[in-house]
Amino acid sequence: MRESMNADLVSPAFNADPYPFFARLRTEAPVQRVMLPGKQPAWLVTRYDDVLMALKAKQFAKDRLNARAPDKSVRQPWVPTIVRPLMRNMLDVDAPDHTRLRTLVHKAFTPRTIEQMQGRIHRVTNQLLDSAEGTARMDLIRQYALPLPTTIIAEMLGVPVEDGHKFHRWSSAIVATNPSRWGMIKAVPNILAFLRYIRRLVKLRRIEPRDDLVSSLVQAEEAEDRLSEDELVAMIFLLLVAGHETTVNLIGNGTLALLQQPEQLEHLREDPGLIGPAVEELLRYCGPLKVATERYAREDTLVNDTTIPQGELVYLALASANRDERQFPDPDTLDLTRAPNRHLAFGQGIHFCLGAPLARLEGQIALNTLLQRTQELRLAVPPHALRWQGGLVIRGVKALPVTFASFRTSP
Repeated sequence: MRESMNADLVSPAFNADPYPFFARLRTEAPVQRVMLPGKQPAWLVTRYDDVLMALKAKQFAKDRLNARAPDKSVRQPWVPTIVRPLMRNMLDVDAPDHTRLRTLVHKAFTPRTIEQMQGRIHRVTNQLLDSAEGTARMDLIRQYALPLPTTIIAEMLGVPVEDGHKFHRWSSAIVATNPSRWGMIKAVPNILAFLRYIRRLVKLRRIEPRDDLVSSLVQAEEAEDRLSEDELVAMIFLLLVAGHETTVNLIGNGTLALLQQPEQLEHLREDPGLIGPAVEELLRYCGPLKVATERYAREDTLVNDTTIPQGELVYLALASANRDERQFPDPDTLDLTRAPNRHLAFGQGIHFCLGAPLARLEGQIALNTLLQRTQELRLAVPPHALRWQGGLVIRGVKALPVTFASFRTSP
């Protein structure tokens, strides 16, 4: 790899502003071999058309075993034994297993089903803001962006809402894990605690089933041909993590972008009906996923005049594709009225984000409610003082301190 292309892709400093590096790659090396922590080589794909193709192409597998030649064994990356059950989740398997697993939970996340939750999401957002009334400052992540999706996904699954802080603490540590042997070792205590929690919950739902998603999954596992024990645990783990981490950072990153561009914030405040395209633009401009989760080349595959050898690890840079000047005019400009806006923040193909309708609705309600109820909303610290999360996939701030003059009364 050329020296000029070096970057610590998992560092908080890089996550604070990855866009100049991605722009340089799109121009000079759109398919670039990089070295991840632990000396793990990978290919980084950065242009919109190439990322879109790879998201949908059958030449890229999610399960590394499906990318090996019939006459060759594959040297799997080292994974602690306790983590292996989690590898049977929807994100890490290919069809037909992916189809079977996704079908089990698809109905819970259809746009029609999610739309019915609108009233509940409104109530939670207003309750969170009510609790901050009488103050002049709050951490928008800890007091708003985090508890909203945590509460909603916990209620859907049948997880006690008061346990939300536990699974968020575990999941935050896990998603920030560096893709290296040492990184995996450091993550083991959090993974172990999370797995113990899920297994206790499953045991409880076997004894006392309820009208919730975990009970439905337990019943599917008991039918044997629908879900294995490992798949059951992995599914609940994935839904708890993905069901809130993405939305936390959609709300956090989106609010930060609006605070840094107050004319756009005022435009949205004055025209709340703009919230739909506004959230789509925020997903494009500063989405919560920096790269899509890993893929492997099933065969030697040509991408933009570069051959990715069979079996090699590939990461698709969503944050780069969404700023590609070949697809989006003035890509570094936040334009809440942008149309068309075919961003890739939720992926594409069979692994398109199952929770996209929920994330969109939560983001729309959270941002609109915040802007309509607050006056003189400001960032409480200089942007350079914000602390960013580390990690390869998720991009977001650890805290977002804001000040405001007053709250309007909740409706």
